[in-house]
Amino acid sequence: MRLTRAAMIVAAVFFVGARAPERPPITGISHLAVYSRDLVASERFYAGVLGARKVADPENGAGARFQFSGTQFVEVLPAPAGLGASLFAHAAYRTPDAAALRSWLLARGASSVGALEQSAGERRFGARDAEGNEVQFVETKTSAAAVPGAVSGRIIHIGHAVRDRAKEDGFYRTLLGFRPYWFGSFEPPKVDWVSQQTPDGRDWLEYMMVGEGSRVTDASLDARQLGVLNHLSLGVRNMQTAVTELYRGKKMTGRHDGPQMGLDGKWQANLYDPDGTRVELMEFHAVTEPCCSAFTAPDPEG
Repeated sequence: MRLTRAAMIVAAVFFVGARAPERPPITGISHLAVYSRDLVASERFYAGVLGARKVADPENGAGARFQFSGTQFVEVLPAPAGLGASLFAHAAYRTPDAAALRSWLLARGASSVGALEQSAGERRFGARDAEGNEVQFVETKTSAAAVPGAVSGRIIHIGHAVRDRAKEDGFYRTLLGFRPYWFGSFEPPKVDWVSQQTPDGRDWLEYMMVGEGSRVTDASLDARQLGVLNHLSLGVRNMQTAVTELYRGKKMTGRHDGPQMGLDGKWQANLYDPDGTRVELMEFHAVTEPCCSAFTAPDPEG
């Protein structure tokens, strides 16, 4: 049956009106969760060295949160029996509407989407990325104000080991809408780091590439190497000032390296928690030309 022109216009209007709902925003990093084999030593590092504020963990009463601001923190969890070399537990991102984002992901067949959980001032749920890593999405009503005395009030990126860039891009870029930011390597044309910003913010996720096409091989992937790959980065306005304050407070007594100029053209320095998880201090802006690729999105702001 041939539709009249009027009928086709009505059908077109109906189709446009029935478009799939837009993805609820994903605005930045909420936290990185890591396992610890010595919770007391972890507290000395995150609270005593980095100046984060310890609060109770509503997800796991045996763990703790160490806040750098009201909305960003490291979650430290007791290492379960039989845990392997990796101490990475999950990565988490902020959203203003966790329930709507969960429904949106379910409608698109996302893997292992968990139940919506709620605690005072917070709603959250978990899912799995293409390589099986747990990813959480957190809605919170708390203030984003920095914690007084912390070395930084801003987590600007988190990173974890990735073996299949294309598969992970299917989840983070194609499904969720993460946006390219920068990529680089010590030995181009190999690619060791691939950075993509959150869809509706400037924080970023860094793929720490492992296997073919990168410098890191599976054979070299021991606990120490995994601690370097699975990390978080705290933004600082001036590296000299930040590191000077740590030295002045006699807080640079543990394992650390730098400051040094990163291949992305930004000053950085690394500290390591008692279990070897890396905490990178990084200036917000490049001061020299980066290797390998140009930045394709604006930098985070402190």
